[in-house]
Amino acid sequence: MTGPDDTTATYVFAVCRRLGPAALSALSGLPGLAGGAPVRGLAFGPLTAVVQQVPAAEFTEEAWQQRLTDRQDLERCARAHHEVVTAAAACGPTVPLALATLYRGDDRAREALTEDAERFAAALVRVEGHAEWGVKVYLPATAPELSGVGAAATASPVGGGSGSGAGRAYLERKRGLHQARERHHDRTMRTAEDVDAELTQLAAASRRLRTHSQEVTGEKHRLQVLNAAYLVAAEREGELADAVEGLRIRTGAQIEVSGPWVPYSFAGEV
Repeated sequence: MTGPDDTTATYVFAVCRRLGPAALSALSGLPGLAGGAPVRGLAFGPLTAVVQQVPAAEFTEEAWQQRLTDRQDLERCARAHHEVVTAAAACGPTVPLALATLYRGDDRAREALTEDAERFAAALVRVEGHAEWGVKVYLPATAPELSGVGAAATASPVGGGSGSGAGRAYLERKRGLHQARERHHDRTMRTAEDVDAELTQLAAASRRLRTHSQEVTGEKHRLQVLNAAYLVAAEREGELADAVEGLRIRTGAQIEVSGPWVPYSFAGEV
């Protein structure tokens, strides 16, 4: 990933329609990635890539692998990337590219981007006037009827009575506990499907993302049952808010909404 002189590479943040002088001037004032030249536009056909010339040695495959182990440095690059993409999106429809999209100079970048020009043009039509909204749905990790009864339900029948009566009572407690857990699991799945189905109806597109485990979220008392992204037209954002509030009331779930975002989750779809 080096430039023609083996010292620089062309880093691509996003693709837009042709940008005017005012937009390009605003983008040039952004710092972009540390040590890079000014952020600028790179025209290819009717489109413009938002790019920056960066030191090649800092963006080799080995450098990125090292960066993955340095959370602070990785977050710094991600924030810089997002800042430029967000600024570009303020100028018009924008297709963000993935972090660490680099080419060996402008000519190679223009050649590669031109090969995908039709896809970029279609994606720009798709996202125009839309924003991405993230929705996460949480339910209690344990069914309410199980709270405080787990130990009692699994306690050994020894000492709790004699003969077959104690054994039957123990098995019935175990069976009841199992059925309650199954009902809770079914409810969590049904709630996730209901929320996704309703929000998908008002979105231009939707994506189900991998839910985060309790180990990742650090939440002991609630379980993430849905993690999704929705591409919503600007004029329907009020409908989205109303739908989420109605779902909170009907399902009793905790529903967290974030956005509006640049449509990262839908940049590759046409």
